Amino acid sequence: MRVLMISKAFVLGTAQRKLEELAKYPDIELVAVTPPHWLSDDGNKQVLERTYLEGYKLIVTPMVFNGHFHTHYYPQLGRIIGEVQPDLVHMDEEPYNFATFQAIRRAHKRKIPALFFAFQNLYREYPPPFRQLEQYNYSHTQYAQAGNNSAAEVLRRKGYKGQIRVIAQFGADPAIHFPDSGRAARGPNDPFILGYVGRLKPEKGLPLIIEALASLPNCCRAVFVGHGPLREDLERQAADLGVADRVTFKAVVPSYKVPDEMRQMDVLLLPSLTRPNWAEQFGRVLVEAMCCGVPVIGSDSGEIPFVIGDAGLIFPEGNAQELAARVRQLLDDPALYARLAIQGRLRVLENFTQEAIAKQTYKLYVEMLAGKTTP
Repeated sequence: MRVLMISKAFVLGTAQRKLEELAKYPDIELVAVTPPHWLSDDGNKQVLERTYLEGYKLIVTPMVFNGHFHTHYYPQLGRIIGEVQPDLVHMDEEPYNFATFQAIRRAHKRKIPALFFAFQNLYREYPPPFRQLEQYNYSHTQYAQAGNNSAAEVLRRKGYKGQIRVIAQFGADPAIHFPDSGRAARGPNDPFILGYVGRLKPEKGLPLIIEALASLPNCCRAVFVGHGPLREDLERQAADLGVADRVTFKAVVPSYKVPDEMRQMDVLLLPSLTRPNWAEQFGRVLVEAMCCGVPVIGSDSGEIPFVIGDAGLIFPEGNAQELAARVRQLLDDPALYARLAIQGRLRVLENFTQEAIAKQTYKLYVEMLAGKTTP
């Protein structure tokens, strides 16, 4: 089967590992399409990382309205589909995006089975023309991939009649997300690093980390890896609470270097806050840290409790005191810390590796092509 997969996410080198795993199946000829860069909403320009390119063909093509999540599209996509002649088109974007409509419409005209990806885990009615784009994509596909169970429920509530398979978009790669086997046991007065990796945005609940830090022992330090509009506020908050000397901000690093940063942390925190139009959809940094043998603490926003399961600690979102209490649990109970470090990695190896996600995706492709019909 010849599969054409389209995603702006493939500008990240670690995201390309799923493509390598898919390409290992002998009956797949895989072609991936991605832009030369993506402009995220925090102003960061993520330039294509050519990191994992074995076994498949990567086509880098221009994007119009780069950085605009809902309206971007690929002007050369029609030509690419004509040249590749795929048996299946996998559009790795939400059904209400114009790029998804573009891909599904062109696939339908050529009678090529197609599917889209849905991550939206809160029910929302979109204004024209996005509602019309969404409905077109619903009616012209027989399969959808949902990144979490809530997204699958939203698809049904909004009227999607096709088959839905719940498969995470991306996972961890044990080849680079591995524990630091040479790390010495922590002494009672050694620093205890509370880490965060990602964009510094209000919905991530990052002020809770600073607030919790102020009530924790002086051995605790907070390290933020990333950038975004909240940085100045966090610096000001740390100064006001008298913990500025215990807070470090690090610049964004390439995706394949993130595991090195995680291995320097004692715990990874994801204190996300649910908003009227957003709840945490997955939290990939959780599975990456767990795979690195780093215990995790997350809020109960969205999908976080389901990702962590019993392999980490959960606290009520928005409650800095409870976040601090979970950190103290790890500080005061070395046996619990060691157990969660092991359980977290095992949970990822069983459920959330790039290999496991590629296997589920391959099975979906086989199922789709067995039908061979297009709406």
